[in-house]
Amino acid sequence: MLFVRDVRQEVARVTWPSRKETLITTGLVLALSALAAVFFLLTDKLIQLVMSLLFGFGV
Repeated sequence: MLFVRDVRQEVARVTWPSRKETLITTGLVLALSALAAVFFLLTDKLIQLVMSLLFGFGV
């Protein structure tokens, strides 16, 4: 029972983010993930182009 009481006390001290903060943070994570995906797509295509020019294989 002591453990449960301690957990409740700790949870009461937590500062939870507001709905607005949660939505903004989620939007930023999604946007940055999409940006990273585009970056790696373009990098992959560039490497593919260089490999096909150097070695004659690829697309």
